[in-house]
Amino acid sequence: MSGATLLGLVAGAVTSIAVIPQVVKAYRSRQVRDLSIWQPVFLVVGMVLWFAYGVMIGDLPLMAANLFSIACNGALIVMKVRFRGDDNDAGNNYLSEKTEPMEGL
Repeated sequence: MSGATLLGLVAGAVTSIAVIPQVVKAYRSRQVRDLSIWQPVFLVVGMVLWFAYGVMIGDLPLMAANLFSIACNGALIVMKVRFRGDDNDAGNNYLSEKTEPMEGL
């Protein structure tokens, strides 16, 4: 394995794992109200294109990093759709019941 391939694999791994905390938090809390559906959708579209490009040029790090990221962001999209109703349950309120609305807003 060349140094460039190793560097690409490490770089891809580091940037790909960045989404894992969000996936874990969304899965555990079942709260995705503040998660925009569009951010992971656009990321997945872009990563599918990068993956296809990696396949075309035979670049393993590019393919591996994007395939992993597609899976993670795809999971966020699925949770956003699946847990959508849970965000409206009384037990999942982000604000305490005693919180007063801010004046002037």
